[in-house]
Order: sequence, then C-alpha cells, then structure tokens
Amino acid sequence: MAREGAGLFAAFRVLGRFSGHVPHVLRYHSRHREFYLAIAVGRSVHTYNVKKLGIVAVSNTLPQDITCLAADRMLIFASYDNILQAFARNKEVVHTYEGHKARIHLLQPFGDHVISVDVDNVLIVWNIQSEEEYLQIDFDKATFAVSALLHPSTYLNKILLGSEQGTLQLWNIRSNKLLYSFPGWGLAVTTLEQAPAVDVVAVGLVSGHIIVHNIKFDETLMKFQQDWGPITAISFRTDGHPVMAAGSPVGHIALWDLEEKKLMSQMQDAHSTAIAGMTFVPGEPLLITNGADNALRVWIFDGPGGTGRVLRSRMGHSAPPTKIRYYGHNGEQILSAGQDGTLQSFSTVHEKFNKSLGRGSINKKKSKKKGLKLDTMALPPITAFASEVAHQSDWDGIVACHQGYITCTTWNYQKTSMGAHKLRPQEFSKHKPIDIYATAVDITSCGNFAVIGMSTGQVDVYNMQSGIHRGCYGKETAHEGAIRGVAVDGLNQLVITAGSEGLIKFWKFKMKDLVYSTELSSSPSGILLHRDSGILGIAFDDFTISVLDIETRKIVRTFSGHHGRINDMTFSPDGRWLITSSMDCSIKTWDLPSGCLIDCFLVDSAAVSLTMSPTGDFLASAHVDDLGIYLWSNCSLYSLVSLRPLPADYEPSLVTLPMGTCPMQDVDMSGDEEPCDEMIEYVSPEQLGEELVTLSLLPESRWKNLLNLDNIKKKNKPREPPKVPKLAPFFIPTLPGLVPRYIPPVEENDTQSKVVDLGVLAQKSDFYIHLEEALSTNEYKAPLDILKSLGPSNIEVELRGLAPEGGGSMEVMLSFLRMIGMMLSKKYNFELAQAYLALFLKLHLKILSSEPKLLEELSKMSMQLEETWVHLQSFFNQSLCVLTYMKSALL
Repeated sequence: MAREGAGLFAAFRVLGRFSGHVPHVLRYHSRHREFYLAIAVGRSVHTYNVKKLGIVAVSNTLPQDITCLAADRMLIFASYDNILQAFARNKEVVHTYEGHKARIHLLQPFGDHVISVDVDNVLIVWNIQSEEEYLQIDFDKATFAVSALLHPSTYLNKILLGSEQGTLQLWNIRSNKLLYSFPGWGLAVTTLEQAPAVDVVAVGLVSGHIIVHNIKFDETLMKFQQDWGPITAISFRTDGHPVMAAGSPVGHIALWDLEEKKLMSQMQDAHSTAIAGMTFVPGEPLLITNGADNALRVWIFDGPGGTGRVLRSRMGHSAPPTKIRYYGHNGEQILSAGQDGTLQSFSTVHEKFNKSLGRGSINKKKSKKKGLKLDTMALPPITAFASEVAHQSDWDGIVACHQGYITCTTWNYQKTSMGAHKLRPQEFSKHKPIDIYATAVDITSCGNFAVIGMSTGQVDVYNMQSGIHRGCYGKETAHEGAIRGVAVDGLNQLVITAGSEGLIKFWKFKMKDLVYSTELSSSPSGILLHRDSGILGIAFDDFTISVLDIETRKIVRTFSGHHGRINDMTFSPDGRWLITSSMDCSIKTWDLPSGCLIDCFLVDSAAVSLTMSPTGDFLASAHVDDLGIYLWSNCSLYSLVSLRPLPADYEPSLVTLPMGTCPMQDVDMSGDEEPCDEMIEYVSPEQLGEELVTLSLLPESRWKNLLNLDNIKKKNKPREPPKVPKLAPFFIPTLPGLVPRYIPPVEENDTQSKVVDLGVLAQKSDFYIHLEEALSTNEYKAPLDILKSLGPSNIEVELRGLAPEGGGSMEVMLSFLRMIGMMLSKKYNFELAQAYLALFLKLHLKILSSEPKLLEELSKMSMQLEETWVHLQSFFNQSLCVLTYMKSALL
C-alpha cells in the first residue's frame, strides 16, 4: 500500500520568500489603529504589520500562483488565472467569483462590489456578498485595451480606465454609461494613481512620462519624465510634504517636488528588479516598496536632501539558492548561497533573526563606489562552502569557493560580511588562470584550517586565522583528475579526497603523507563525511551511492535507485539515515544499519541542495528555479512512522512544497480511512513463548522488599500513638490496600457488648479460600491474581496466616507450594515466584522441616529451580559473549 504523501517527512513551511512581481496592498485596521501590509508570495498571501514588519498571518494556499492582489476594509481579493477569490481574516477563502474566460490582470474594490478586468478586455463588476455579476462590459482590444484602473476620490459610482492606446475613459458603472473620453497622450498608460487633491490623477506612461492631470476640466497640471523606462508605480506623500514618487523597471525610484515642479532626488538600486508596488503610508514619512527581487522594504524620509533610507526590510535571495547548510549546533540558522552571488542566513525561529552576509567581491571598497549595476568587482556565485562555529568570535568561520574562480573567500558570521582573507595557491598570486578553479572545500572541526581542492587535482591547506598557505597533499597534485570532494575527520587525523579519475585517497592531516588509496567503481560526483560516526557518503556519476567506513576503509553499503544526477546528500544527526536528492525530482532516505530504502517522495522541481538539522527535527531543501528554502518536519519525532523497507514496486507520491508557515492547513485529518497494516500498534502477548522466562509487569516496590519488611517496619514505627478524631472526618474513611474501598457505615448501638466475637477473628481471607479450592481443582490463577494485587505488608500477613498457629493448615501450605511450582513450570511471573517463595521459607522454615509431605514438595521444587536457572544462565552467558565481541571487534 502506498503511503499518502511523505511518510517520514511532512511539509512544514518555507523560509526566505518575501515578495514577488505582484504589487503589495496597504490596509488600515481601525480597531488596532495600525497599518497592515498584504503581499502575494507564490500561492499564498502574507500579512505584515508596518510597525515592525513582523508577519502576522499567512493565508491558505490557492491552487496556482497569485497574479493580482487588492483589498478593502474587510476582505483581501486575490486572483489566479481566471478565478477571483476573497480571503477573510487574512486566512481562509470565503468567496469565489467565476466568470472570466481569460487571466485577470486588474482588480479594484468598489464599495459593496469588486471590479476585475481580464487580458481579453472584459470588465466584470461583482457583488461581493452574493458572488453574482452586477455588470459586464466588453471593450474592443483594437481601440481600447484596458491597462489601468482607478476609482477617483469623491466620484460616486465612477471609475477611470486607462488604455494601451493612451486614451482614458470615465464610466458610471451604476448606469453603465461612458461619461467622458480623454484623448490622452498617444502613449500606453501603465498606471493611474489618485493625488491627495480631489479631481487630480497621476498618469504613468510607457515612455517614462508622468502626467498630473485634472480630470474634472481635462487639464494637464504638470508633466515629468524619468529616463529609466515605463512608470511601474506612483505614490504621493500625505504627511505635509508635496512629494510624488515614481518607480521604474530597473529598480530606481525618482522623487519629484510638486511645488517647484522639479526632480528632488533619486533612490538608485532601491531594488535589483522592477519596482512592483510602492505606497506612502498615509500621514507618515514612510514609503513601502516591493519587487520581484524577493525584497520588501520600508524607507523613512527623515534626513536632508529628501532621500529615504531603509528603516526595515525583509529580503531573501533574488536568484535561486545553490547550496544550503545548517550553521551551528542548535539547528536554528541555515546558511544559503544563491545564484545572485550573496551568502545569507535564514532563521528557523523568526524572520527578524535573518541576516545577509552580502555579495562576494574582489575589492569591497571599489564595489561600494560603483554600485550594484556597474560592479565589475563582484565574484561569481558560491558553489560550495563549509562553516564551523568553534572560533567564530575570533576569526572567520566560513570558507567558500566560487563558480569557475580560483580564489576561495572567507566570511565572518558575527560581522555578517566577507572575511579578511582570499585563499589561493602562491603561484597564482599575481595572475588569475582561466581554466583552473576551486571545486571543493572543507573546514576542520577546530575551525583553524581550511582544505581546498582544485580542478587540477591539487589540494591545499590554509590557516583560517592568518590566511597563510600551510602545504599541499601529494608531490605535485593529490589526484590526476579534478577534485570532487574533500573531507577532514573530527580529530584532524585524516584528510579524505575524491578525484574524478575514480580514486579515494586518505592522507595524514599533519604530515601530508598518503595513508591509503582505493579505486572506486565509478567516478565520484561528491562526498560527505559524518564526523561523529566516521561514515563517508560517496555519490557517483552513474547515479549510485556508496557508504564507506573510514576506520576500516571499506565500502559497507551501496544504494541504487536514482535515475538522475545526485545533487546533494545529508546525514541524520545520529548517522543512521542518509538522505539524497537527485535530478529525477525524488528525495530518498536510506537506512544505513539495515541497508534499505525507508522513505521516498517526489517534488515538482528537483532539490539542488539538502541539509538536516543537527537536532534532527527538520530537513531543509532548496529547489531548481525556486527562491525559497523549504522545511520538512521529521514525523518520526512526534508520531508513529513505519521505518520498514519500501517494496521494490513502491511508487513514490508527488508532494507539494510547503507554502505558508503551517502546512496542510484546514485539512481534516480525522478521516474514515482504514489504518495501514504497518501502522497498527503492536500489543505484546503475556508470554512470548513457553520456553522463555517471562517477568511480571509489577513495579519493584511490590516484591523486592518482602524479605526486609521487619527493618522497614522498625524505620516506619510511629513516634506517637494515633489520636482519636474529635469530630466526624471530612473525607469518607477507606480500607487500607492498593485498591481503595470505602468503610461501610456502622450503626451505633446504645448498648455495647463487651464479649469478643471469636468468629470474626477466625475469618478466612479470599486468598486462603482460593488456595483451599485449588487443592481439588488445581487452578492457581485466582489466588495468584489476589496476591499480585496486594502490597508487601498484606502479602506477609497472608503468608503468615497459612501456618497452623496463624489459623491455617498443612494442606493450604502444600497448596501454596504447588502454586509456586506451577509458576516455575510455566515460566511466567518469574521474579514474583522467587520473592514469594523466599518470604514463605523465611516465615515457616521450622514447620516445613518437620513435615515430610511439605519436604517432598520442596525437594521437587529445588530441582525445578536448579534446572531453570542453568538454562537461563547459558542464555545470559551467550548474550554477554556476543555483546563483548561486538564492542571490541572491528567489523
């Protein structure tokens, strides 16, 4: 039976996704007296507060990516393809509007209605509550292709439409009449924005012109032009400064002074891609911008010159991550290197702990002067990196190699910047070769040394504190082919290198001598060492994986099953699982002790990098053409997961990537599905086999101290006699014993008899009666169950009462011995039999020695005990022998 979704890993949430190409929406909550920001991220809507830019809500995911976003006082409207949906409480979908035939690209809330326009030029006015069409207008694409939509302030029931032809139209949508047609400026309208003044609208054109126009008198008040292409967004300040901001496709923002009608300042490289959305917060000197570069920024205008500075921001990679690794031992930070050339740290706890270590650069000072766009000093993206926290506060703790670049860079996590050293061989210090580059890197567990492998087969060691070259492995090169992986063991004894020619070599770390070399079945594509257990995972170009024990230097496991290049591997913290990702879009978990595949699932796009948390709670993955880092929770930590090997014909199911902060939201998990056979909890029988000795499940306090009861009574002897209570007790009195029973109420008689009733004293207990019955029936289960329910003191009282002087008889004593014999022969409740027999012998040794019947029964029991113990001891000796061998022998 195929398991639903990922059996071992469940989609949890996404890190590092903050913005897309859809403009954000600013909302005001009158009860909270706070501004909130809704932003489309993939298939869900994230809501942030503007005050701290902290995420307050994540909506449920839609079937496809959101293409358009708008909001009114109560609802958030989001469209995907030709469907429009409305979210309530920033979370669940409450309305769906179906009627468009093409993709929706414009939205405008309008009182009790919402207006949507699709790319086929159909405008529909929807009634929000009833979800019905109120009005539909079809425009001719050749004469008026709708490209912008606005409801002018104070214009009742009217909307202003901009077109690709450059003309504007004012419509009354209640009477469905065209009120006025503006001739326009012969250039396509890209955006319309209401100015703070009534009747005034800013019109953004494809040429970069901004026309501030009075629509009441059809007069142009002002005209501005920017040189960076079409206007993508416009916003006006409303805090007393007459300033208009305009966004461009290259990421620059122009600020215009409306009183002096001139350009006031420019904010270059506000985003690295087009400005998607831009809004001034009403009454405050704050500007919110977002773009497709995965950045969301709040700018404050509090300095001279009128330019803004970043007050708060949330940003991730603007190009997909190439390598991710957990940083440190607490499992709270993930280091990520992206194709955008940056190295960033994402927190799994809260977004406020995220930080960017910046872009790699040959010369930081020159790079800053030139700016992002003209930076010729920028280094290529990082392909591999290694980190260590041992000396992170003293010197750089991260070393990285770049795509097609010979120099490796160091990075400082605490300073969140590039480090002090550039690591490259001495012979290339003056010139940079084109065809030689660093391919693999590792850092020692002490944080003192970096080992770097090159495409020529050379392997060098550098000191992380000083950046000094400390030698290389091999006479000239360590391998004939390119280095595919380097690893240093946990004690700095061995360096393991893998070459593309198919060799794995072991070197002494300090002496640089070759210790051992072994030929592999194929050319390796990468290696990964689990330092704690000394296990080396090797991925091959033929899509197989081998596991090598560095102690014995032998391959102990080989796995095959991937049908594409293996992108990355990661070990679980205890070294029991090896998790691999491949270009066949599968993520597989291999169990090393059993050598079996225990979990496999498919994803939409192949995982390029994997890393597992040092605490074992999450698996993180980065995917092809995806900006996010996806967290998968380890289900085995909190639920029953079958870790049995998957069958050969197992078909993995496709799992959707986690989109929000909580996966599988609003999914009813209490379905009527029958539980899988594998998942039914196993209930152990009372006795596994008749030949095995089984102990009872009773706690030790019930039987272990039976022989020491005299000492315990002496210790627990009361210092004062018990006092008679003056009044009736608050609680109803109970009988002593492990099972609480209430004392029945005693009727008080006026005349109290002083004659003692001897019948009460001679009363037989339940245990005694059952032992008497067992003499004839030979069934000892009932008396044994009674004895098991009693405490140590009561057991002693019962056993004392078996002797003739205690009101018992020889027959009952014989019956008790037969009960113990039955327990020994059936080999269950073994420790109870020993404890009860020991107490019985201690109490009645004199009587037992004088009675031939009882002596005969005891001699039988002695032989039985001896035989059972010899049998047990042989088992113990065998198990101890195997354990000792396993501990000492090298397998």
